[in-house]
Amino acid sequence: MDGYEEGVFQTLNEMVKERRRRNEKVFDFTVGTPDFEAAPYVREAVARAASDPENYKYSLGDMPELIKALTDRYERRYGVAISAENIAGVYGSQEGMAHVAFPFCDPGDTVLVPDPGYPIFSMGPAMAGAKVVKYALYREKNYVLDLADIPDEVADEAKMIIVSYPLNPVCTAAPEDFYRDLIAWAKKHNVLVLHDNAYSDIIFDGRKGISFLSLPGAMEVGAEFYSLSKSYNLTGARVSFLIGNEKMVGSFKRFRSQFDYGLFKVVQYAAIAALTQGDEDVKKQCLLYQKRRDLLCGGLRKLGWDMPDSEGTMFAWSAVPSDMGSVDFVKTLFNKTGVLCTPGVSFGQRGEGYVRFALNHDEETIREALEALVGF
Repeated sequence: MDGYEEGVFQTLNEMVKERRRRNEKVFDFTVGTPDFEAAPYVREAVARAASDPENYKYSLGDMPELIKALTDRYERRYGVAISAENIAGVYGSQEGMAHVAFPFCDPGDTVLVPDPGYPIFSMGPAMAGAKVVKYALYREKNYVLDLADIPDEVADEAKMIIVSYPLNPVCTAAPEDFYRDLIAWAKKHNVLVLHDNAYSDIIFDGRKGISFLSLPGAMEVGAEFYSLSKSYNLTGARVSFLIGNEKMVGSFKRFRSQFDYGLFKVVQYAAIAALTQGDEDVKKQCLLYQKRRDLLCGGLRKLGWDMPDSEGTMFAWSAVPSDMGSVDFVKTLFNKTGVLCTPGVSFGQRGEGYVRFALNHDEETIREALEALVGF
């Protein structure tokens, strides 16, 4: 267990509890959980399903109605045709990422992951005994992976590469040409591609949030996780899907069948309601996130912070406006103002010198937090 540290979040949580015990204001921008409610039709579907005792038995897989809801959504949203053979339900992308390397990688196989990047991208392959090699993302390249930065000898030994755009924590989207180049690169070096498609529905300024699978050849080289957590405000329900290459998905299903009996049917009904009725609500919510983005990023820039506008995700990414390390800065900022954000080093060494804010408060609360930061 030496490699599994509790990390800075437990320390920050203790600081929050202590400040609240003193009845002092806390503006917590750390947690990536939407403050928006699940839609009424989702809650109604849950209530109906929860009243049926049959739904408390093992589900033993994804219900046909869920498969249809997901395939229809992918066709409408991304123009991608998928079938049951391309789909495996999981208890959230976090759980999926934690297990995904086991059926694809032997111990010692190389998996390429982003730095900075979401921690489970590294921890999942590491738990499977894979050799985790981090590829650097550079601000001057807008944090979009330049495949030329990966040496050919590293690419040739890699078994899998994990990518994600829009990327948490750096909030950058990638153009379609990046995915075209990635597919060609993966074919050249015989590398599996795993794309985390968590935030393509939360994308700003008219950008086109895409599925990796919408590009020609993607289905030959990879798969992606598609989560309902952020788009539909279902973080606690834990529902996501691995979608893509039939052999990859089949192997993943076979591996998970050793310890899993399928998503709780009540959760499946929630997902069906979201996928079939939520399209317009997802778009409206994205506009609200963009308003929050405008207010927070613009407000911090007025205060002298180096914070560009987030291109997507429910987060914003800023350089630390001092010469402190990101952890010390976060603690100092919180103690003096009550405003709490996440230190960038939590997302890898290349995140040092930065902090992440979640867009998880309404505009009035964001204005209050900005007022608290005046003079810091």
